[in-house]
Amino acid sequence: MTMTYKNILSAKEEVSAKSGINIGIVTLNRPTVLNALNHELMEELVTALEEFDRDDSVRAIVLTGSERAFAAGADIKEMSDETTVSIMLKDRFATWDRIKNIKKPIIAAISGYALGGGCELTMMCDIIIASESAQFGQPEINIGVIPGAGGTQRMTRVLGKYKAMELILTGRPLLAREAYELGLVNKVVPVELYLEEAKAMAKEIAGKSPIAVRLAKEAVLKSFDGPLNEGLQFERKNFYMLFSSEDQKEGMKAFLEKRKATFTGK
Repeated sequence: MTMTYKNILSAKEEVSAKSGINIGIVTLNRPTVLNALNHELMEELVTALEEFDRDDSVRAIVLTGSERAFAAGADIKEMSDETTVSIMLKDRFATWDRIKNIKKPIIAAISGYALGGGCELTMMCDIIIASESAQFGQPEINIGVIPGAGGTQRMTRVLGKYKAMELILTGRPLLAREAYELGLVNKVVPVELYLEEAKAMAKEIAGKSPIAVRLAKEAVLKSFDGPLNEGLQFERKNFYMLFSSEDQKEGMKAFLEKRKATFTGK
């Protein structure tokens, strides 16, 4: 049963009429504070993502906010009085860590501000579609702290040491076109198209074998976790595993028969 949330919206959209295959759409919904990421929102977000991850009819997930802001950052009011001990004991990043365990691909649809925690949440997604108004950045340095949900690590892996150092130490934002040129986003489109573009990407992926998509995502993410040889071995294992799936048999048979494959996720 689909839950009702206070800080987000959650919905399913069918890929095509009577296909039974859906994409999940999660929308951050705290408009009065530009979708600032408080603990309650993050708990709801992860619950919604995990619900879609368990739903066999959902093959890919779109994560978005509003046209004005994906998320302008963490909720500073919620954190301002914390101490080292209190914030450590609350272990709020444990909620964020659960996002890494989502097996289905997450496509971020970003418009407006994606700053601080909003930028870090964006970089946890697998594909990023940005509107021309999107701004990315880690401005934590301006309030006397640093990124804490992976910003220093993920941004550096994408942009390299020198660009990441510039952005994190100055706190300046990265506009959509520059983010695209630096490889931080997949595509930049007009504001009125960014969400539909992300949905189209999700629906395209939803038409592929869900088992192959899951293992491909695992293999790509593994490349960030260790040395090349270890990643190659992990990729090879997942490749071999797919030859036990019905989707592999159907996909190759359909290719040879010059028809479109029908994948069942088995």
